Amino acid sequence: MRLIATEEAWSIPEVAAELQQVSRSPSQSLDKLLVKGIYDAEVDTSGYGKMNFLEGLLDVEERRLPQMDEHGVDMQLLTLTAPGVQMFDADTATDLAALSNDRMAEIIRKHPTRFVGLGSFAPHSPKRAAKEVERVMTELKLNGLVVNSHTNGDYFDDYRFWPILEAAEAHDACIYIHPRSPSDTLKGPLQDYAMDSAMWGYGVEVGTHMLRMMAGGVFDRFPKLKICVGHMGEMVPFFIWRINFMNSRAQKVGRAPKTQRSMEEYFKDNFVFTTSGVEDHLALRYAIDRMGVENVLWSIDYPYQPIKEAVEFIQTAPLSEAEMHAVCHGNAERVFHIPPAE
Repeated sequence: MRLIATEEAWSIPEVAAELQQVSRSPSQSLDKLLVKGIYDAEVDTSGYGKMNFLEGLLDVEERRLPQMDEHGVDMQLLTLTAPGVQMFDADTATDLAALSNDRMAEIIRKHPTRFVGLGSFAPHSPKRAAKEVERVMTELKLNGLVVNSHTNGDYFDDYRFWPILEAAEAHDACIYIHPRSPSDTLKGPLQDYAMDSAMWGYGVEVGTHMLRMMAGGVFDRFPKLKICVGHMGEMVPFFIWRINFMNSRAQKVGRAPKTQRSMEEYFKDNFVFTTSGVEDHLALRYAIDRMGVENVLWSIDYPYQPIKEAVEFIQTAPLSEAEMHAVCHGNAERVFHIPPAE
């Protein structure tokens, strides 16, 4: 069974150095908690520094590949780790996104059977971002795109970002919306008890982004646009009935714009999601039965999640052979334009 892991974090020293500067800035963004822990041990107050994620992010050959070999992972889909370039000014973000895309392409050329990747861009400069999308998909021949949810508190339902979505749709480039910490307008009570990140805040953040796109009519304007999210759908599959019902009611009373399709139809037609960080067989079974096996992809979330447990989770999953092939590699090959194994 070919195993393609579809949300595997990675970075380059130049982005890491810039994020170290961010960690020492006066910003009150919740992202700084994670940034401090990963990129600046001298100012770490989060505890994340003890986990040594940075070594795993920057390495490919010395640590990552041997672990993939040890546990039978055939391929990783690399993504520039959150918060990517989105905490930088637009010029710096644009330059570092292009540099990271070039470096990723080099890794893939060196290890074409082991790595594929998603290109980054700077959403706060939409026209330049659209040009980078075109370069990523045509010149570098990467496999799609990644963005880290909001940019300065704004989401993809804002028409200012539509040049990016237009370029992605034109090149059949799936956009992976990865979590970052909640924006200033959402963070409030999420700051306590470590709720700001993977426990709860990340799902709230990306789920909000997803619903804004669906309810805002983005997929009426871009009907072929494909979005991927992680963590078993960021809670949306488990709440989809209520989301669908309440949005239809809001449309009837004029509190939400009229859309051509329902929220559930947008979710099934325009979204796929990975299992990253949710190693729960009951959740996987529900996700497949409710949303369709063609919309579910296996992943690890390396280095933030251990490889061994993620592999054991999928290898022992109560799936049919056809479902296993779809989740482990077939859906990834289709969505991210990965050639089947020879």
